[in-house]
Amino acid sequence: MKSAKLLLLAGDFVEDYEIMVPFQALQMVGHTVHAVCPGKKKGEQVRTAIHDFEGDQTYSEKRGHNFTLNATFDEIDPADYDALVVPGGRAPEYLRLNARVLEVVRSFDQADKPIAALCHGPQLLAAAGILKGRKLNAYPACAPEVELAGGTFVPVDFFDAVVDGKLVTGPAWTAHPAWLARFLQVLEAHLAAPAA
Repeated sequence: MKSAKLLLLAGDFVEDYEIMVPFQALQMVGHTVHAVCPGKKKGEQVRTAIHDFEGDQTYSEKRGHNFTLNATFDEIDPADYDALVVPGGRAPEYLRLNARVLEVVRSFDQADKPIAALCHGPQLLAAAGILKGRKLNAYPACAPEVELAGGTFVPVDFFDAVVDGKLVTGPAWTAHPAWLARFLQVLEAHLAAPAA
């Protein structure tokens, strides 16, 4: 597969596995991944949250690791990237209030580039207004937002993912194997397509 340059949008209390695993796995297969956070620079850190499923009515949350950013949000140009990765956790809830973040998300959609969003990540896509007519998954508690944004929430088990064109989504970190595999397939097809 041709090597791609990927942008990963993060913020404080992004879900620990949902940033760590894609960040490492996508580099492991040869892609460049720039992890950025609004208001922070390369070398600074975001704190992560660990969400787990322990038999309660919703996930539990514990303090995770510190994750070091390897690029500066204010310096990125979405045109330089082949695809966007949006992990979940608590970060999407407040990142969607940042106009520049929404502009970045819209630019990937308008350029018809692959977007992979997991768990609460689709909150950013809903706020950016890019879900109308799309089929996708998210953490089940985000289903009302998906539907209100004009998308169709597709229920899947916690180990599966949904693909609609170049949009790849899943419910939680438990879906990493399916979500990452499908994202890599979509990305490979995108990179192999002749330039428009």
